[in-house]
Amino acid sequence: MAEKALVDESFSPEQFEEKPHSKWEEWKANFKRRGWILLFILPALIYVIIFCYIPMYGILVAFQNYMPGDQIIGASTQWIGFNNFLTFFSNPNFWEYFTNTFLLCILGFIVGFPLPIIVALLLNSVRSHKVKKGLQILFYAPHFISLVVLVGMLRLLFDSGGLIDQLSIRLGGDANGLKLFLSPEAFRPLFIFSGNWQDFGWSAIIYLAALSGVDPSLHEAAKIDGASRFRRIFSVDLPAIAPTIVMLMILSVGNLMSCGYEKVLLMQTPGNLATSEILSTYVYTFGLIGGQYGVGTAAGLFNSVINVVLLVIANFTSKKISGNGMF
Repeated sequence: MAEKALVDESFSPEQFEEKPHSKWEEWKANFKRRGWILLFILPALIYVIIFCYIPMYGILVAFQNYMPGDQIIGASTQWIGFNNFLTFFSNPNFWEYFTNTFLLCILGFIVGFPLPIIVALLLNSVRSHKVKKGLQILFYAPHFISLVVLVGMLRLLFDSGGLIDQLSIRLGGDANGLKLFLSPEAFRPLFIFSGNWQDFGWSAIIYLAALSGVDPSLHEAAKIDGASRFRRIFSVDLPAIAPTIVMLMILSVGNLMSCGYEKVLLMQTPGNLATSEILSTYVYTFGLIGGQYGVGTAAGLFNSVINVVLLVIANFTSKKISGNGMF
């Protein structure tokens, strides 16, 4: 028996396996075993290349005197260097557009980023399965309302002669009504809170998915130690979803200066232009409608460069503080 045990211990199947001698051979061996899994990401990769990377050559318009029909790269291309950027920066309203964009985006981020986290933590604490499902449907539903319908609802409520104006007049307010859609001060609150109302439930899904992976034994141990439900949120739930929060925060900061122009244009009125004119609407107004394609592209490129810089800064800061980052 001792000899048999000795033979069994001396025999190891790994001794007969050919081990890779370098990182490259190790990668090739791993690819042969699991490379077929990459086929699942192939459709997404093709989509990103076609619709995201290939159109990027269009940023060359920012350095050209471009008109529709001209060749972006060709013998007839008129290269003018940074003149389009100088035209954009010398615009008397440049700092107004930049400030409006920054305030609209940073205030939206301050309000909108923690809201889905709070909602997910509260939903995760609901014990009744039926109540939880009902609240989820109630919170998710606004996400499927189109922007046009949403702005139409806002106009019915807050525009001149809308419901809020009628209530204000009947309650003894100004006979002309509040006319919030014509007020520059009301544009940002209406834009930010309507956007968060529409998306906070949908954004909470990923946090709920992360919370579903929390080990129940951690909560049981915390209960035995006498931790309340509120305490368990901070001691168990939040640390468990911290990597997800950090990752989504970095992605959000990377899009911090991208408010989108569709909803802003729908909500713009002659009275609120002082706060509703942002970089995205400048690109649309001057680039597409005004025919200054080079200047509009330069403004869009400037906005994108700011987003990339913010993304790198957020990722670097996150890795230094928490050790988590995207790259």
